[in-house]
Amino acid sequence: MERRSALKNMGMAFGYAVATPTLFSLLQSCKSKPAYAEWTPSFLDKEHGYAMAQTLDVILPKTDTPSATEMNVHVFIDAYLDEVMPLEQRDFVVMKMKKFYDKVLADSGKENLMDIEPADIEPALRTYLKKRTDDEEEAHSEAIMNYMEAILEGGEGSLDDDIARFSFANDLRDLATWAYKSSEYIGEEVLAYLPIPGEYIPCGDMETLTGGKAWSL
Repeated sequence: MERRSALKNMGMAFGYAVATPTLFSLLQSCKSKPAYAEWTPSFLDKEHGYAMAQTLDVILPKTDTPSATEMNVHVFIDAYLDEVMPLEQRDFVVMKMKKFYDKVLADSGKENLMDIEPADIEPALRTYLKKRTDDEEEAHSEAIMNYMEAILEGGEGSLDDDIARFSFANDLRDLATWAYKSSEYIGEEVLAYLPIPGEYIPCGDMETLTGGKAWSL
């Protein structure tokens, strides 16, 4: 049972839950990278890196705060795949990513990911970020767990294309949000930041304590 739980966790997320010093230094090292139009990924191919960067800006667009790519979230995710993620998990993410963007291309009628625009990505995100029922969540989790178990045992495994796309879209959104909030600028300038914690107030109102902002750490 413990092994199957571990497989489920491996399959359902990028594996970013443990915020180690290595991850934080990796994120902060991305501050001076170029804009994604001229960006050459370290791990992903140019086309999928470009598509992922556009997708991140659809998920976290520029408003009164910077967009995801302005915080170099795309650079962080590419580096995370390249330098941190275990090989079998990385292969799984790439497989899901390709299925997601194959769908974007098919629905947009375009042949090359370098030609897609946010308007081409938005319908897929609306579909695959849609809230699922508990039964759907359970079925997806079981299918992913069975796939990962087959792969780790040396088999090939199979996974429904739509489940793969759901998993990729949700994992990308979750990792992007985590990385964005962990960036130095967002953590210190946008969220409520207190580098030296002070008095513990267990029942204080957020509006009074932080001006309505969520805590950075």
